[in-house]
Amino acid sequence: MYLLHYAPDNASLIIRFALEEMGQPYQTKLVNRAVREQDGPEFRALNEIGLIPVLETPQGALSETGAILLWLSETHAAMAPQPGAPDRGAFLKWLFYTSNTLHADLRMLFAPRKYAPPEHRAQEMHIEAATARLLRAYGLIDRLGAQGHGWLDPDHPSVLCCYLALLLRWPQLYPYDADHDWFDLDDFPFLQKMAARLETRPAFLRAAKAEGLGPTPLSAPRHPTPPEGSAT
Repeated sequence: MYLLHYAPDNASLIIRFALEEMGQPYQTKLVNRAVREQDGPEFRALNEIGLIPVLETPQGALSETGAILLWLSETHAAMAPQPGAPDRGAFLKWLFYTSNTLHADLRMLFAPRKYAPPEHRAQEMHIEAATARLLRAYGLIDRLGAQGHGWLDPDHPSVLCCYLALLLRWPQLYPYDADHDWFDLDDFPFLQKMAARLETRPAFLRAAKAEGLGPTPLSAPRHPTPPEGSAT
């Protein structure tokens, strides 16, 4: 039995989706971001970095979304090309690209005050640069998916599909007070198809329901209404 420390509509949802898809038993424990529990001693004892998610396993607590996904896929020999498979290297390349570049650039876009000087023009330039990098990244993955790689098949999703699912949802919603015209899912036909297919899977529906994401959380997302905690 795993224990997932989570906050609604945070990166922990990626792990929840993967656990549901694998059929692995798990429990959840809310990290209340409204009072910054992620900065408290209990959470920092599990993850000194202070970021959500954390997954408690029989081998200890794991953090970092990409690392947890890779560990789960190897531990359960599921949802990824396994060591020795011909496409293992390509899969790892794009899993790490998604974690290190795409996800990181979204964080920079969502919280520009953390990454750029406070002057208005500096903030504008930071946002312009981040959106340009993100659009390029989404375009790369869209073209990659059209090439027919099995680990991007939404009908047999890999842990990379779980990761991308939430990275397609978030730019359509966050931050709440921002202009989202820079991102249009219609511009990425493969990713649009992936989103529509993934959100119909029973595993994703269970995860989405648990966090109050509504009936179309990827293709036409709305702000979450979680039963506990806050998404921001």
